[in-house]
Amino acid sequence: MIVWDTMAIEYKRIGEILIKEGVITESQLKEAIDTQKRDGGAIGEMLVRLGFTKEEDIVVALSKQLGMPYVSLNKEVIQPAMEHNVSRLIPESFARECKVVPLSKTLNSITVAISDPFNLIGLDDVKKMTKCEVNPVLSTSKDIADAIDILYGKKDLLKEAVESSYEDLETDLEVVESKDKGLSLDEIVAKAGEAPVVKLVNLLLVEAVRMRASDIHVESFPGKITIRYRVDGILHEIPPPSQRLLPAIVSRIKILSKMDIAEKRLPQDGSFSVRAEDKVVDLRVSTIPTIHGEKVVMRILDKANIPTDLGGLGFEDMELARFEEAIFKPYGLIFITGPTGSGKTTTLYAGLRKIYTPEKNILTIEDPVEYRLSGINQVQAKPAIGLTFAAGLRAFLRQDPDIIMVGEVRDLETAEICVKASITGHLVFSTLHTNDAVGVISRLIDIGIPPYMLTTSLEMVVAQRLIRKLCTKCKEEFTPSKEILKDIDLGGVASIFRPKGCKWCMNTGYYGRVAVYEILKMTNKMRELIVKRDTDAKLLDEAKSGGMRTLWESAISKVKSGVTTLEEAYRVTLEKEKIDDGAA
Repeated sequence: MIVWDTMAIEYKRIGEILIKEGVITESQLKEAIDTQKRDGGAIGEMLVRLGFTKEEDIVVALSKQLGMPYVSLNKEVIQPAMEHNVSRLIPESFARECKVVPLSKTLNSITVAISDPFNLIGLDDVKKMTKCEVNPVLSTSKDIADAIDILYGKKDLLKEAVESSYEDLETDLEVVESKDKGLSLDEIVAKAGEAPVVKLVNLLLVEAVRMRASDIHVESFPGKITIRYRVDGILHEIPPPSQRLLPAIVSRIKILSKMDIAEKRLPQDGSFSVRAEDKVVDLRVSTIPTIHGEKVVMRILDKANIPTDLGGLGFEDMELARFEEAIFKPYGLIFITGPTGSGKTTTLYAGLRKIYTPEKNILTIEDPVEYRLSGINQVQAKPAIGLTFAAGLRAFLRQDPDIIMVGEVRDLETAEICVKASITGHLVFSTLHTNDAVGVISRLIDIGIPPYMLTTSLEMVVAQRLIRKLCTKCKEEFTPSKEILKDIDLGGVASIFRPKGCKWCMNTGYYGRVAVYEILKMTNKMRELIVKRDTDAKLLDEAKSGGMRTLWESAISKVKSGVTTLEEAYRVTLEKEKIDDGAA
């Protein structure tokens, strides 16, 4: 078994140690023990879950009692020594299961960080597999998990790309840096085609698909590159490569996207497809020149994740019934509204799939066409050559359409054609950027649509947002405090859920997103108010009296059902200051 100098210290129960160190009280320990007997788990986890202490306080107290060094990411910084190849000594699966990470190796001695100093069996296994004497240090579970990610590649995408040819890459980087301002076209192509850069870009793409990212951001700032993935609507920064690689990385992406790699002064757009994680994904690429270098954003369009069922988007039963009633009408105008990235196009696609039959002629004009829909005629708008939304719409009316979808109403001309098409017997779908459903009515009138024409054509307005879903594998139930609930009506629900974090959700506590909706159905009373040019407040009151739930009410419904959190409801719908779910 493992032996260290402080082994002679009598191992006291963890609760006794924490009481002696003043971390907890006896009454808190008793409550934690009762909870442990009921729910199971370690006593330390119970103390943290009940809010009596933090894991760091527990680990520090144990460190003092056992005489073992304590290290923290925030202070002394756990950073595994890559140059010693310590990752080859302990398999990643064992490291994650036993919460142990190798930090460094000197001669016949290996230093490892652990969160449980009493896991002597695990430490003995480390000694056997490494054939080294083990020097354990204490750290928190989170710090160890982060260190494991760094060591085994999750946060170090460069490692695999450059470890086999590190010296050659360093030399090439120096050349790129010294010639960055005057690099010739031949040199750019050569740099972009070198194996380490190709491998690095491939790794960035594969990792993004694996993490379910919707976008990859590659940015240049003084002295560094920033690489961020947008996962479930939130940007997450990952440790980047050296800034000297930026020109080669950008050039490689431009080559894949069929852009002009010599043009760095103007924005460019391109696209390409890759096979990753056994599926084909499309990437839409945009570059812009910034004062520190080119910024690249790659939008990942995963065809396998296109929703085919309206019921899976987030509609409640009554909302879904209302929406389906509108989209199955033979004519009328339906608007989906919300900010960029709120899932408007996805809702439109799912709606078109729902109503498609071979007997219907469906045409769409989009900018860009994000997904290909079988049986539906899709047109890519090209304003540079005159193919605008308005021009495409006018052409559609000569194509014997039944249903038309316009990517976005941006001007009066497009809005007028949409309104006239719906009045003359076509079902028309489109989108707008407004904060809520009622705002669409005001926006259309403001850009020049007469109220009498709007009331004749408009059938429904749907406002939506995307809200993060709690990870079903690790979410935990809790009872919110009276302070949290003073302005919130949960309808008698005593407990809700909050994020915890696990390997499945990459320790975020969230996995995937779902839409929340605000569905405004036109009524005779609503039409009267529009013709009278009444205020948005009165339109909203009428919509709510007709059964419309606001975005906030839709989000709260999902909080009560355990789908999401109060914090997400605030963040996505009301944009107020975030609440602390843990203040129970």
